[in-house]
This record gives sequence, C-alpha cells and structure tokens, in this order.
Amino acid sequence: MLCMRAVWRLQPRLICALAALAAAACSAGMNGVSRAGLDCVDDSPHCIEQRRIALNAIMSDKSRTWVRETPTAEAYASGVRLFAFKSRKTELSCDELAVGRREADNAPAVLRSPQASHLTPAQVSRGLMLGAEVSRELAAEMKRRCRA
Repeated sequence: MLCMRAVWRLQPRLICALAALAAAACSAGMNGVSRAGLDCVDDSPHCIEQRRIALNAIMSDKSRTWVRETPTAEAYASGVRLFAFKSRKTELSCDELAVGRREADNAPAVLRSPQASHLTPAQVSRGLMLGAEVSRELAAEMKRRCRA
C-alpha cells in the first residue's frame, strides 16, 4: 500500500516528463520511429507501415529540415524522401528544389555504390526509376518558377 501511494505521488511528474519528451520529439521533426522507415526497404507489411510513418513525419515537418539531410542508400531504395520531394515540389523554395534535384540525380551513383551492395536488384531498380522521375519533375518545377 505504501508503494502505491509513492507511485500515485510520482504520477503527475511522470506524466509531465512524458509530455515534455513527446513535445521535444515533435518539435525536432523526425524521431527514431519515423526515421526507421527511411531504412526499411522490403515490401513486408511492417516496412510499408514504417515508410508510411516516415513519409507522414516528413510531410508534417513545417520547417522542412529533412530537405538538407544526407540520404543513405536505403533512403534512396525506400523512396520516402524522393516521394516527399515529388509531393511537396510546389511548396519548396527554389533552393530546396535544387537540393532535391541534386539528391534525385545522385540516386544512380549511390544505388550502384558499395554502400548499396546489400540491396536487391529490384530495390535498386525502383530507386533508380523514382530518382529519374523526381529529377524530371523537380527540373520542370524549377524551370516554371525559378531563375537559372
């Protein structure tokens, strides 16, 4: 009984601490759970869900800090970042469009490098195709509204 009283007294502090942690995670953009989707490349239901969570985190990041992060081979293969660039192209600044286009154009170099040797040919192929598509779309958006 004494132990239960101590727990009840600590409960408000615990709730406040958890709320503070949640707020910090939200303000920091992507957390560890949402980042896991960038590296999840197979087509299992778990990975599909992880990629959905990662995409939602990117799409809800008002500061767009994700734009300037360096992608891994897995991030190219998962397609999450490239799809985010494609989906947000009308909202991105000209500078951010250029960053996204460079990332998309870099897909072949990264996906054919030793750091991607563990990826399957299908995963590499999907990343290459998405990279080419996103590069074309971002180039068209840049041409439409950005000065060279």
